[in-house]
Amino acid sequence: MRFSSKNLLRKSVIGIITPLFFSFITQVQASEIKGAGATFVYPVLSKWSETYQAKTGNQLNYQPIGSGGGIAQIKAGAVTFGASDMPLHSEELSRAGLKQFPIVIGGVVPVVNIEGVAPGSLQLTGPILANIYMGKITQWNDPQIQKLNPQLNLPNQRISVIRRSDGSGTTFNWTNYLSKVSPTWKSQVGEGTSVAWPVGIGSKGNDGVARSIKQIKGSIGYADLTYSLKNNLSYTALQNKAGKFVQPDQKSFQAAATDTHWSPSTDFYNIMTDASGEQSWPITATTFIIMRKPDPKIEVDNSEALKFFKWSLENGQKDAQTLNYVPLPPSLIKSIQDYWSKTL
Repeated sequence: MRFSSKNLLRKSVIGIITPLFFSFITQVQASEIKGAGATFVYPVLSKWSETYQAKTGNQLNYQPIGSGGGIAQIKAGAVTFGASDMPLHSEELSRAGLKQFPIVIGGVVPVVNIEGVAPGSLQLTGPILANIYMGKITQWNDPQIQKLNPQLNLPNQRISVIRRSDGSGTTFNWTNYLSKVSPTWKSQVGEGTSVAWPVGIGSKGNDGVARSIKQIKGSIGYADLTYSLKNNLSYTALQNKAGKFVQPDQKSFQAAATDTHWSPSTDFYNIMTDASGEQSWPITATTFIIMRKPDPKIEVDNSEALKFFKWSLENGQKDAQTLNYVPLPPSLIKSIQDYWSKTL
């Protein structure tokens, strides 16, 4: 059988174009989901995104810019969803045309860099933390700290306070807790994603705080437990509302979450700091996903993001546990999915 040079050229061109064409179609069909916000949830979102993209081809583009930035981005319509460790009240959500739901539970922990102090060995209380962050306790061998830790030989070393420089839901939960345990903190500093810090060195993001603590001897800061473990930093034990000193781990986070009541009618608004219970970690927190409601005046497409979060809640719980988060209970997941169908 003879083939003309034209036929051979045509077949060669088709052979080259065909895979390129189907590759192009695949890229067009794959969707990119844009989100921004909390650094607290970034480790587990990254893991979920990696697995989800391998299974579906759809990519999550998430920018860990802090909860304050995430709230601003979703209000501006610049992203498909924002993530915040500070929940918004229903009135604010309604004014902005937004809805929110929880995605995962974790813990904010005090982290220190003190030579010879192993993870979990230093015990602190909420009022002592407040006094450190107000500049009223400035040395590690202060009598108030040493009295709680007679087994430790604490150094005569100045405490370097590290705090967030960006708008942060981690900061919200930290300052919300300090406001509950210290009337002075509540009246003089208060709570929020950003506050007028009396003292301290600012660092951006949970990862930035962790890096600063690692670099600065004698420092103390606060971060999600995952960042502490990833950077081999020493977290502290903390006295809870029941007067017990507890360690930050999934067991104590779960204990704080056990008595939490979630209501779709209030857009799942809930703050878990200073929870009751002998095993509860005092600064347990939730990351909330914030999305725009459908609006005939503007184009809102939540479909791909909701597919991602549905997959994450139903298939990503083991990954969450591996990264020291507490998965949401099945009853809450069902309630969230019902909420989606009615509002998003």
